[in-house]
Amino acid sequence: MTRSSACTENLKCPDIYQARLPIVTPVPTDPSSSTALTVTPLNAGFGARVSGLELSATPRAEEVQTIRDLWHRYKLLVLPAQEVEEPDLVGFSAALGKLEIHVREEYLSPQHPELLYVSNIQRDGRSIGILANREVGWHYDQIYLPKPAVGSLLCAVNLPESGGDTFFADMVGAYAALPASTRERLAGAEAIQSYAAFNAMYSVPTNPEQAARTPDLRQPVVRTHPYTGEQALYLCPGMTTRITGMSQQESDELLQELFEWSVQERFVYRHRWQVGDCVLWDNAATMHRRDPFSGGQRLMKRTTILPDEDRARPYYRAEASA
Repeated sequence: MTRSSACTENLKCPDIYQARLPIVTPVPTDPSSSTALTVTPLNAGFGARVSGLELSATPRAEEVQTIRDLWHRYKLLVLPAQEVEEPDLVGFSAALGKLEIHVREEYLSPQHPELLYVSNIQRDGRSIGILANREVGWHYDQIYLPKPAVGSLLCAVNLPESGGDTFFADMVGAYAALPASTRERLAGAEAIQSYAAFNAMYSVPTNPEQAARTPDLRQPVVRTHPYTGEQALYLCPGMTTRITGMSQQESDELLQELFEWSVQERFVYRHRWQVGDCVLWDNAATMHRRDPFSGGQRLMKRTTILPDEDRARPYYRAEASA
């Protein structure tokens, strides 16, 4: 089976690692439970595969806390072999935070509007989901909103035979590895984020009401994580159009440098989907992209998890001096 690894024309991707380190960590669970979780890191410090978890509409409190802790630690969790219905996805996600009803209401589940369909399937002459089958470039979900989601849970329901792999970039690791002079240059900087720019490249335009709800806005270029306090690069090729306070040329050159830096092999995990896979990622620390695909129907269902209200707005907090 051949899988595509195409990247944006101006931003090349390496042949991303498929690391499966031989580190297996049993996670303590309630002794009354017959389920034990096994955590296998995908790469040092970024991403983990969590086996032994069944998503349900009414997860145990201990189970939720364990997943929350792993989510914050690894930024990306692969939860394989799930056999769940829509209420399970909604209920489990809601245990991690309040769920958003996505602005693209035409692509929401009719029964559970907390679920966004990502799909190329057509029914009754219309698309049931967003993003169809073409490439979707590197982006942060909702970086264009004043209070963006802190996480997403995406589950594979139907898949084509090949293509559609999703790549995730560790933006905490990318920031930490920057030269000190570059980090100093970015301290306190802001950039313009544009949902319209993303839609022009990868999706379909919003209607007038949706456009009014998603105007361009400024966000910090370095974001302090609302729960862990870690610093992450908070920009992406799909939506970041300009760093404020710079000429367009200076901004373009710096952004291209940062984009290329962020998608080095050492910072990126590539997920090859299997039906039943669910992936939970940290949207304050991770950007992602998708390969194009053809020759089959693809249906993914996604929840959008919001942070606590007092942690909702992205901000930058200067690192303490040594």
